[in-house]
Amino acid sequence: MGLWSKKSVEYLQSEASLEGEHTLKRSLGALNLTLLGIGAIIGAGIFVLTGTAAAQYAGPAIVLSFVLAGLGCLFAGLCYAEFASMIPIAGSAYTYGYATLGEFIAWIIGWDLILEYLFAAATVAVGWSGYFAEFMGQIGIHIPRQFTSAPFGVEGTHNLIPSVLCVNPANNELITGACDLTKYQQIHGVLNIPAMALVAILTLLLVVGIQESARFNNIVVFVKIAIVILVITFGFAYVNSANWHPFIPANTGEFGHYGWSGIVRASGVIFFAYIGFDAVSTAAQEAKNPQRDLPIGILGSLAICTVLYILMALVMTGLAPYQELNVPHPVFVAIEHAGPPLRWLTYLINVGAIAGLASVVLVMLLGQPRIFYSMARDGLLPPMFSKVHPKYRTPYLATIITGSVAMVVAGLFPIGLLGELVSIGTLLAFVIVSAGILVLRYRSPDLHRPFRTPFVPVVPILAILICGYMMSYLPIDTWYRLLIWLAIGFLIYFGYGRTHSRAGRGDMTPARAR
Repeated sequence: MGLWSKKSVEYLQSEASLEGEHTLKRSLGALNLTLLGIGAIIGAGIFVLTGTAAAQYAGPAIVLSFVLAGLGCLFAGLCYAEFASMIPIAGSAYTYGYATLGEFIAWIIGWDLILEYLFAAATVAVGWSGYFAEFMGQIGIHIPRQFTSAPFGVEGTHNLIPSVLCVNPANNELITGACDLTKYQQIHGVLNIPAMALVAILTLLLVVGIQESARFNNIVVFVKIAIVILVITFGFAYVNSANWHPFIPANTGEFGHYGWSGIVRASGVIFFAYIGFDAVSTAAQEAKNPQRDLPIGILGSLAICTVLYILMALVMTGLAPYQELNVPHPVFVAIEHAGPPLRWLTYLINVGAIAGLASVVLVMLLGQPRIFYSMARDGLLPPMFSKVHPKYRTPYLATIITGSVAMVVAGLFPIGLLGELVSIGTLLAFVIVSAGILVLRYRSPDLHRPFRTPFVPVVPILAILICGYMMSYLPIDTWYRLLIWLAIGFLIYFGYGRTHSRAGRGDMTPARAR
């Protein structure tokens, strides 16, 4: 026992079957899980990152970036579906890693997933703030830009610098790029207050209960899908095909800026848009029939959203020159290029983005505490992270801590920096989960698998190769930050987790509800 201690699948299955006052409440069906996935996926990818990735890296070929990222997700999603049906327990990739690759690798995944869920919640909250400020301006309430912007910006290879914004004092409009200081006012970002307020409100909702949170998510998902379909349907009628030429802009001479290298770089960045499907697996212990419903939720949400992403990317780059989409609200900008005939859609877009991005933040804030819950039950984190509210049956302390940290991050940092951190964390988790399928198929080929990943070992190997390839195209500074983050995690593991681990002490009996 030690660094490479593993949990048997039988042990995990017995733990998943426990019921009681101090366990999570099973109340989600296949529809809830699918909508949970869509709620997480349809958000920043469409409403924020599509525009910035097209403007900075791929141009109209952002469509190909979505295809590449979608393939990586499909292969990884098939691996997730097998694990989720076989080990229906909170913890997602962390739990799967524990079962196949050992405690140390499980810790790396669990720590890495903080980049995915906690930082994703903060990232999307920043994008939500941009649309919220725009919507409030439309109805005549102008929020000072310094209070909807982070105090830090990014420069070059995403080095942090003080945030300086150009604002039109007449209408509070944010000006991107260089500006004429005789006409526009320069201000410094102070704090992104709307982003922080959103995280606080959704954290309280998640403490109250999973069913209430799921109902809220279901309503929001139907609203935002309806609006996305309206934008696609009416937007195609006003596409200017000249905006698609050249479809793959010539590389500027710098790696990752347009050309084929730009397509791959963009796929690594917009990969963030797909992370919702694996959030479904974090709710495994709250699913009524996890063996059947989890694969449906994971693969169903992934398929629906990939089609919508590709169509939306075509419409946005067809309506507006891709260079103009590097703004916090690119869909709004794209529709404005269609002129008066589609102006009525701008109001719906802001409503859809405000509701849609809020549901993404909700699902991300739902996922992270459940990973903490599993890690704490294994002894790798302090016991307070596994405390379940006696009335609401939610991991309330972990939820409050996660929400508080996400609030601070959303208030201080810009979306570009946060988005790349989330992407590299997610890709690393996908690589390890896919490797876990290979290990478990070799080590325990006769285990009962309600859902089987097809074409093993081809599918897991393709998932590892595609996700690893996209990781390699992310900026070097993002890698440095990942390594620093993992180094901090190692200090916590060797300082606390290893000495308190239940598996390390040989305690491999299921934790009874108490």
